[in-house]
Amino acid sequence: MGSQWGADRYYRKSKTEGYRSRAAYKILEIQDKFNIIREDDNVVDLGAAPGSWSQVIRGMTDGQVIAVDLNQITPIENVITIRGDFTTEKVQGQILSHLDLVNVVVCDASPKLSGQKAYDQARAIGLSEKALKFAILVLKPGGNFVVKAFQGEMFKELLDIARDNFYGVKVHRTRATRKGSTEVYIVAKNFKGFSNVSEGQL
Repeated sequence: MGSQWGADRYYRKSKTEGYRSRAAYKILEIQDKFNIIREDDNVVDLGAAPGSWSQVIRGMTDGQVIAVDLNQITPIENVITIRGDFTTEKVQGQILSHLDLVNVVVCDASPKLSGQKAYDQARAIGLSEKALKFAILVLKPGGNFVVKAFQGEMFKELLDIARDNFYGVKVHRTRATRKGSTEVYIVAKNFKGFSNVSEGQL
């Protein structure tokens, strides 16, 4: 028996099926349930390393897929990889230089954990808020957004901002999420087409 964290069923399955991490099954489940990506969508994958979401998404759309992370991403066929901070104008410019429009933004990023629960949760929510701000900035009207978040303090604020900017918002816990984790995904569909964020929210 392997450890809960390293060798559970989804970890072993990902190795057998050629995915870079167990997270591949999370985006597969989200797509199956919510149909966030259509066959011609352009998709931006934030916090993409090691690249399992981009691997899966590449098979879902004939549109452009762009994977962005602070860490180097091993190349994926027909995926543009960008190394850098998606919150900076420089990297945002690089992303948009490849796309006429953005249909979907996804983010499975997590900050490096310190082991201090409240601090880590606040940093994780902060990262999710930055991804939401990016989505609001670049998505076309009607576009979709998925972001990992952790339930706890500040989660409701993040959820409320998503609801202010998208017509349909759901919270989903995937089967591949580890037992005991507070991890969930905010699935936001049909972007309203304008920023409905008050000063200081993001």
